[in-house]
Amino acid sequence: SRVHPGESNASWVIQGVIEFLLEKNNQNAEILRKNFIFKIVPMLNPDGVINGNFRTSLIGKDLNRLWDDPRENICPTIYYTKEMIKKTLLSRDVFIYCDFHGHSNKPNFFFVWLPL
Repeated sequence: SRVHPGESNASWVIQGVIEFLLEKNNQNAEILRKNFIFKIVPMLNPDGVINGNFRTSLIGKDLNRLWDDPRENICPTIYYTKEMIKKTLLSRDVFIYCDFHGHSNKPNFFFVWLPL
């Protein structure tokens, strides 16, 4: 969630997802917990967010544009998130990867295919 610092709504939505998944008396949440493993990265660009940037990290990079070939020293959160996904794929399938965004021109919900 929240690769672009200006997308505060992405943080709000991922917080709601986490709270839903942790609900004790919710059958739907319980079924999901029993059948899936959730790995949640609540903020992919903490240095950009803490410094008030709109789209970039502290070093001025749009991390979404580095997804295809992330460098550990330039965008460690993207690099290690991809490494976590690759490591998971060694032992089980990944059913879905969701990148939570807030978008100025696309309301509701949309998917973008990003290869690992």
